[in-house]
Amino acid sequence: MTINTKNTVRELALSVPGATLIFEKMGIDYCCGGNQSLATACHKAQVPVEKAVEALEHSEQSATPNGNARDWQTETLSALIEHIVNTHHAFTRNELARIEVLIEKVCSAHGANHPELSELRNLTKALTQDLIPHMLKEEQVLFPYIDSMEVAAFYQQPAPQPFFMTVKNPVRMMMTEHDNAGDVLRAIRTVTREFTLPDDACATFQALYESLQKLEADLHQHIHLENNVMFPRAIQMEQIPGSKSTNLVETGCGSKCFGH
Repeated sequence: MTINTKNTVRELALSVPGATLIFEKMGIDYCCGGNQSLATACHKAQVPVEKAVEALEHSEQSATPNGNARDWQTETLSALIEHIVNTHHAFTRNELARIEVLIEKVCSAHGANHPELSELRNLTKALTQDLIPHMLKEEQVLFPYIDSMEVAAFYQQPAPQPFFMTVKNPVRMMMTEHDNAGDVLRAIRTVTREFTLPDDACATFQALYESLQKLEADLHQHIHLENNVMFPRAIQMEQIPGSKSTNLVETGCGSKCFGH
């Protein structure tokens, strides 16, 4: 694609190979802020827009076919849901539990000399309190409905009527909660001074910051897949009764794709 500063971050993240890695390194919000232009996103991240365009163009030109890469724009939503739950949700739960243990150890050992750790502990608790019920709502309510809607579309049948009336309602709620999680992540970066370790940091302190960084990067990718891929496709499917989210026949995918 032709890359220019008016492209939205979402468009670039979906179309340019390696774009999400570039955005991650530059601190450009590509998950919750996907609808903003590249120029706006760079301004907010205090990154020269020319630098971002150059990196994106280089990434696109140097990209090589990768047989292991999955195009989530064309795969079934059922497959995307399975990937998000088994990869990102599982990782998030495991890391939040690990971080909880690490932060308690670090606060016990370094809290007297680093009062900012108390705020960091509160922020990590807030993130856990936000994300655990958030993922449950997705797994128990929204994702099953999207899956059933895709099955209905495949068989050219009407989608079941959900109690929430339209998929836009839970999607709107999930995106608001994504924004809240993004705010907490940014606060964590501020409190940790961009994850800069103090001179007296021990191995556990280092492990804590590394875990927080890994969680942040994974959540960015996780939220990107939901906000920029899954949710728009689900809304479009609902608006066009009987439409298919992907060409299942051409990909050789039948009802077994949906667990039937």
